[in-house]
Amino acid sequence: MKNRKKVFEYLKKYVVITLGCVIFSLGASLFLDANDIAPGGVTGIAIIINHLIGLAAGKELQLTGILVIAINVPMFVLGIIFLGKQFILPSVYATVLSSLLMFLWSNTVLQFMPDMGSDTLLLSALIGGAMFGVGLGLIFRMGATTGGTDILVKILRKKFRYIRTGTISMAIDMLIVVGSVAVFQNVVLACYTVLTIIVYVVLFDWFLYGGNTAKLVYVITTAEHAEAMCKKILNELDAGATLLDANGAYAQLRKKENAPDEADLTSANPYDRKIIMCAIKGFLYPKLHDAVKQTDPNAFMIVSSAREIYGEGYKNHNDDEL
Repeated sequence: MKNRKKVFEYLKKYVVITLGCVIFSLGASLFLDANDIAPGGVTGIAIIINHLIGLAAGKELQLTGILVIAINVPMFVLGIIFLGKQFILPSVYATVLSSLLMFLWSNTVLQFMPDMGSDTLLLSALIGGAMFGVGLGLIFRMGATTGGTDILVKILRKKFRYIRTGTISMAIDMLIVVGSVAVFQNVVLACYTVLTIIVYVVLFDWFLYGGNTAKLVYVITTAEHAEAMCKKILNELDAGATLLDANGAYAQLRKKENAPDEADLTSANPYDRKIIMCAIKGFLYPKLHDAVKQTDPNAFMIVSSAREIYGEGYKNHNDDEL
């Protein structure tokens, strides 16, 4: 049973990586490379080099996928040194597959696509950036990379754990954009490239961290209502909750000011409260809100976002930091 579960997880990992490679490569080949939009990373560097080789040869070439593999060789050496050997197999698989798919799409599908012209640059930047981000997010989520600067991003993420992966990636990509401006000598194209990077980073972070985010809810109510509310949360929402003791300071202090002989902050009094703390998935939040309204319409409720959660139902403490 345990071995079967391991096999299932292993297959699931590579199915998701494969799906990510297909989406990533389609976006890079059909929308970005085809329009000379270099979105950063090794793919962006390869697009720039492919353009330079084409200028030298006097004709348009489709070598981006092959160049990606060539540039990645020294990057993987760095990855082994700083990240260890465990990341190598899935990353090599993702890198080779996505690169070969890019070469395939560029020399098959792209040949039959009509020339859409410069009027569609905005659409290409948005669609290409979206597919780039979604594909890369799926690959990273499975603990792999597409090589190249993705390996540098992982190395820097280990060093600067307080900076999000997408932010580090954007900083590196912006440097490559500057290089693309110098090569393509087209400021308008550079603006579309920046737009592509913004779309890609937003979707990349969403796919990478989206499954670990939730709403953090605090409900301040009476002890009687708290018990009924917790039952609803546990039974109807199948979620957990934590009860905290609290004291209604505002009302109690106002009473003390008006009747100092009656108020005692340390003794049991009608101002005792319970706080229900609950981390809950976004799609369950409306049900939680309904449970609060039905149980205690006068409850005080604070709702915020939790970017990362560790524990049952969420991330494991031993998982790699993405």
